[in-house]
Amino acid sequence: MIEVTNETRYYISSLSETAQSFAERIRGYWGVENKVHYVRDVTQGEDKSRIRTTPLTQSFALARNFSLNLYRDNMFENMAQAQRLCSFGLDILKRIFRMK
Repeated sequence: MIEVTNETRYYISSLSETAQSFAERIRGYWGVENKVHYVRDVTQGEDKSRIRTTPLTQSFALARNFSLNLYRDNMFENMAQAQRLCSFGLDILKRIFRMK
């Protein structure tokens, strides 16, 4: 059974905008966090990576973002499922991402 919770957060700001637009800004931030950072950290194991050499960290981050964009461009909604499917080999990748 799924437990539903409700949290209240309080923010202090000097911005001169409505509460509605401020709330939309905050939700937008968490949308990016959930859509990109969480997937890179959990699904792609970025936090577990032992790569620490400067040019390699940026290269692997670029590759992770590129793969996420490919998955989303090909209408995958579940990134873990897309990653599992695409890890089966080059033939599956060719079928999924056939050149147009």
